[in-house]
Amino acid sequence: MSRQKKVAVVAIGGNSLIKSKQQQTVQDQYKAVQETSIHLVDMIEAGWDIAIGHGNGPQVGFILRRSEIAHKVEGMHEVPLDVCGADSQGAIGYSLQQNIQNELKKRGIEKPVATVITQVRVDPNDPAFQAPAKPIGTFMIAEDAERRKEELGWNVVEDSGRGWRRVVASPLPIEIMELEAIKTLIDSGTVTITVGGGGIPVIATDNGVKGIAAVIDKDFASAFLADKINADMLLISTAVEKVSLNFGKPDQVEIDQLTVAEAKKYLDEGTHFAKGSMEPKIRAIVQFLEKGGKEALITNPENIGRALKGETGTKIVP
Repeated sequence: MSRQKKVAVVAIGGNSLIKSKQQQTVQDQYKAVQETSIHLVDMIEAGWDIAIGHGNGPQVGFILRRSEIAHKVEGMHEVPLDVCGADSQGAIGYSLQQNIQNELKKRGIEKPVATVITQVRVDPNDPAFQAPAKPIGTFMIAEDAERRKEELGWNVVEDSGRGWRRVVASPLPIEIMELEAIKTLIDSGTVTITVGGGGIPVIATDNGVKGIAAVIDKDFASAFLADKINADMLLISTAVEKVSLNFGKPDQVEIDQLTVAEAKKYLDEGTHFAKGSMEPKIRAIVQFLEKGGKEALITNPENIGRALKGETGTKIVP
């Protein structure tokens, strides 16, 4: 890609769009996005072109729940998981798009913003499909779980005494179907919202691609995108200001900078980063840097500006 400006891929957590259990409505999420957009536009004002990836876990959960209730109460058709992913990409994209447009206008910055409904191809032979582990949807009683397993072929597990849940695979991304369009947008200076929720998982068939029930990790998808567009930086925005070693333990210590070698050593030790939260972020960053990426940053949304100046956050370098 030929360009003068610095390009960053910024990955925002789906949970960071929800402040608390009491603030889950669409309006609450919009307000949370409004705050995050201020920090994203700070970045644009500082001279970065950005592609934004985002999580969608809680949002897809809400869509599934509505679908399940409507099915139970009114006999409405249920929404397949890949379509729930597409729905959430559209809704979260709309919210980000509008808030970023408004913030840019407020500051007199002329810049287009667009959301790309993004399909991400995965390998049907990915080992993740042999061991589905990502819980989705509502808790069920054993009878319901068994029926859905029989009728719909779902994988179901008992979830720590709280009931039964459906689990799906979390395969790795191998191709972004809309990559050329995304590159064109970023090259033209468009703020591009893409790979929402890790992308809609699709597999190749003899008749083209088709959606499947799976969940792609949004940090892996964002790192994959950053590599494919040759981004100067991968920034993962999360709930903490800095990465910590021995997280949640008495000897917890915050880190300012990590090399890939140090990150891999800590990953191997297996005690430092929480499995479902920080660990995949560090793994995704290692992958990006090992493929030639220059640098990565982890911090929370309100500290993006300061982290870019080197005042806070955790910087990870080759």
